[in-house]
Amino acid sequence: MNELLRQDAELLWHPYSSLSEPAPMRLVKGADGVRLRLEDETGSVSDAIDAMSSWWCMIHGYRNPVLDAALSDQIDSFSHVMFGGLTHEPAVRLAERLVEITPAPLRHVFFCDSGSVSIEVAIKLALQYQVARGHQGRTGLLTVRGGYHGDTFAPMSVCDPVNGMHSLFTGALKEQIFGPKPPAGFDGEPAAIEAWANEMSELAARHAGEIAAIVVEPVLQGAGGMYAYSPICLRILRDLADEHGFLLILDEIATGFGRTGTMFASEHAGIDPDILCVGKALTGGYLSLAAMLCTSDVAHTVSSGPGGALMHGPTFMANPLACAVALASIDLLLADDWQSTVSRISTGLSKGLAGAVGLPGVRDVRVLGAVGVVQLDRPVDVPRMTEAVLSRGVWVRPFRDLVYTMPPYICTDAEIATIGQAITEAVALGGQ
Repeated sequence: MNELLRQDAELLWHPYSSLSEPAPMRLVKGADGVRLRLEDETGSVSDAIDAMSSWWCMIHGYRNPVLDAALSDQIDSFSHVMFGGLTHEPAVRLAERLVEITPAPLRHVFFCDSGSVSIEVAIKLALQYQVARGHQGRTGLLTVRGGYHGDTFAPMSVCDPVNGMHSLFTGALKEQIFGPKPPAGFDGEPAAIEAWANEMSELAARHAGEIAAIVVEPVLQGAGGMYAYSPICLRILRDLADEHGFLLILDEIATGFGRTGTMFASEHAGIDPDILCVGKALTGGYLSLAAMLCTSDVAHTVSSGPGGALMHGPTFMANPLACAVALASIDLLLADDWQSTVSRISTGLSKGLAGAVGLPGVRDVRVLGAVGVVQLDRPVDVPRMTEAVLSRGVWVRPFRDLVYTMPPYICTDAEIATIGQAITEAVALGGQ
C-alpha cells in the first residue's frame, strides 16, 4: 500500500468521513489544466479530468500561468499583513473590482476566510442592522427548505433542518423560520409558483416582528441538492423583504462568477440583494477567500448604531496573496467571452448527459449553465460510482442521490463530451 495513503488513513479526517471506516482515497501527484494525476493504494497512476473544479472553485484550471504569476509577484512583496489599522493595494483593487461587477447598490466589501464565514458575517450584519433601526426583537431568519449555506453554526441554522447534513445538531442551533422549497425548474409552473408565493407571504407576515433577513441561494441550491428554481421566486422574496423591512441576503458562493450563465445568479431575476456573499471561484480556486458586500444603507445604519462597527475581524482577513490572485482571476474571467464559454459548456453537458434520460433508476437529468446533474431514484453508492466514472477518465464526487459535474471553464468540447459520456455510462451500468 502507498505509504502516504496509509498514513493518511491513520492521521487525517477528511470532510464528511468516518475515521473508523475511511472512504477510499487517492493521492494527487500533480495537476495541470483540467487534469489531475492520481495514484491509488496499489501505486497505479492515472490522469483524470476534474469534473468538479475542486468543489466548484477551480474555474481556470490548475497551474494557470496568469494566476501563478499573480501569486509570485505578490509574494515577492509580502505574503500577509494584519488588516486592523493597515491596508494594501491587492485588497483595495479587489474591492473596487467586486463593486464594479456586482449589482449596483452593493458598495462596501468585507473580506472573510471562507464562504461559511461570509454567511456568518452577513447574518451578524443583518442582526446589527435591525438593532440599529430599533428592532431588537428581529433576531430570526427566513429561508426555504433545501438550502445549504455552510458548516459553521449560524449558516447551519439556515440549512435544511430535515434533509440537510446538520440534523445531528438539532436543538443546539437557533430555530429559524423555514418556508417550502421553491417549485422545481428554472421555468417553473406558474400555478405552483403562485401557491408557493402565497405560503411565503403568509409566513413572512406571521413572523414579521421576528425576522431580520431572508437568506437564500439564488436560482440554484447547491449542496442541498443541485436544485434549480425559477428566478420569479427571487423577485417574490425581494418584494417580501421590502414589504416587511427585512434584508435580503443572497448566497452566491457557488453560483457566482458565471456558473449559472450570468455573472451572478440574481441577475436572472433582475433584482438586487441588500447583502451578497461570494467565495469559491473568487480566487480561481487558488486560496481560501470570500467576501460579503452590502449597500450603503446597511453599512451606514450599522456604523451609526450601537457598537459603531461591524463586530467581526478574522486574522487572515484580506490576505494579500488571496486578494492578488482573486483580482487576477476576475480579470482573467472578464477578459474572456465567459458567457459564450458557459453557454458552450451548457450545450455540451446537455448533449453529453442526454443519454441518461430514461435510464433505469434515473429520476431526473438537468443542466443549468455550467452545471450538469443526473439525479437517481436512490442514494448513490459513492465509492462505487466514483470508481466507475474514474475508470472512464473523469473525477467526480457524487453525494446523496446525485451524480453531477461543475467543470472548469477551460474544458474543451471534447473534454465536456468525455465528462458526459463517463457519467452516463457509469449510471447506465449502475456504477460498474
